Amino acid sequence: MQPTALICLPFAGAGASFFKKWQKDAPDGIRITAVQLPGREERFLDDPVTDASAAIDEAWDRVAAEVETAERAVVFGHSLGAVLAYELAHRIADRGRVPLERLVVSGSAGPWKPRTNRATGLSDEEFLTRVRGFAGYAHEAMQNPEMLELLLPVLRADVEMHENYRPSTDAPLKAPITALRGTDDELVDAAQTAQWADATTAAFTTAELPGGHMYLTDQGPGVLRLIAAQLDAHDLGAAPR
Repeated sequence: MQPTALICLPFAGAGASFFKKWQKDAPDGIRITAVQLPGREERFLDDPVTDASAAIDEAWDRVAAEVETAERAVVFGHSLGAVLAYELAHRIADRGRVPLERLVVSGSAGPWKPRTNRATGLSDEEFLTRVRGFAGYAHEAMQNPEMLELLLPVLRADVEMHENYRPSTDAPLKAPITALRGTDDELVDAAQTAQWADATTAAFTTAELPGGHMYLTDQGPGVLRLIAAQLDAHDLGAAPR
């Protein structure tokens, strides 16, 4: 049996390596495909993009090739990655050659709700202070002046992309959506998480995992177990009786 492709979209400032390490914890049958956006890690010489549609256009060819060798696709994204995942899910549903099994979004209000507390255009110091406030978390690289110099242009581009994001379509997905949040997330509350129900005509579920907005840094295995359980439940429900 071919694997399920779990395609992971990054949160602001993150690279694909964050999700590649999830493979060691992934249940049998799930293959992690981590999208690497321009400007980070091995693509650090590429100019980062500030438009979500452009980001998905840029990633599509590589993602499509990965999906073609899978039985089905699940798309996952956290924060900025949630809206990118939503765009990619539509692309897979419209153009992909394998079924879109589920969209899993995390740490995000619904896609039609623009962010009102903005950091774009602020000075470096003000920008970093506000971003730390958004996340309730500061990556250790931000404490290193040399690493920060490399990270800041990518982080600025990602934040601008997120703050200016508008969905490319008003049409809901036909695939189920699961919306996740940290139990102590002060940026995205339960009501905002529930807004994703309007983005699908299929089943919608929510779940909470321990932690704040960046619960994901500690709860990767928990996210994988939750996704695997939902896939297993779907398989059991679809099995002949």
